[in-house]
Amino acid sequence: MTFTDWVLVGVGLFAVLGAIGAFTIAYRRSRSDQPDPTAGVSEETRRADRSMAGVRVEPIAVPEPEVPEEAVVVEEPAEEEMEYAGAGVAVIEAQRVVEVSPEESGVTRRQFFNRAIAGTFFAFLGMQGIYYLAFFWPKLTGGFGSDVDAGTVDTLLSQTVTPAGTVQPVFVPEARAYVVPAPKTLSAQFEGKGVAAGGLMALFQRCVHLGCRVPWCATSIGFECPCHGSKYNSAGEYFAGPAPRNLDRFVVEIRNDDHFVIRTGSIIQTPRAPKPSVQYPQGPSCI
Repeated sequence: MTFTDWVLVGVGLFAVLGAIGAFTIAYRRSRSDQPDPTAGVSEETRRADRSMAGVRVEPIAVPEPEVPEEAVVVEEPAEEEMEYAGAGVAVIEAQRVVEVSPEESGVTRRQFFNRAIAGTFFAFLGMQGIYYLAFFWPKLTGGFGSDVDAGTVDTLLSQTVTPAGTVQPVFVPEARAYVVPAPKTLSAQFEGKGVAAGGLMALFQRCVHLGCRVPWCATSIGFECPCHGSKYNSAGEYFAGPAPRNLDRFVVEIRNDDHFVIRTGSIIQTPRAPKPSVQYPQGPSCI
């Protein structure tokens, strides 16, 4: 895995752990050993109570009227009046609504859940953004789409031909290409397109019919697609099947005197060869 993949995995794991932690904290806070003081209260009363969340109610002090000393007459009530004096007392209270700051009211359960969900959502968006950025960011220092050094020409020439003199392609995974010997005489459709260098060619592994990877058949000395039966000779030229053209190939060149470089960003498409430059098949077919 690349560094970008590890970053994506870490961000995703962090988001999942954050969501689990938020849910656990909220769940523990919601479960209390104390009895629910709102048990038996109607839903309408609950909604009215929630609308006053974060508001502190203080009683308004009612000043007592000032009475001149001259007008004060102290009379001792009779025993019967003292016994029932408290029955006629009316208590008047007034309330004043005072708004409190968020620091005083604290964080409600609803606010906590909303913030936890918002944090998880934005973490997910950030992870997706990193993923798409890594997907669309051009890979300029290697890999498919860049120039791939397949090795020295002499080494590749010795590997692409067996001791018996038959062709044996060298597969280059980073370039997704088969390196094969180039025909001694190139077809007119390949001239001037830079598809051969140092006696070698690089063929794209993908079948031009529906994109399956085309394996090498050692008995017939050619490429044979197992998906729908398209066949090509060792130079990638069309022979049979539903494929509309030859195998695609890359522009190649020699650098640093003897290094065979495959330019995977430059793909050459050619029509079916009117006359194949390499004999095929040379033995039993694999499909």
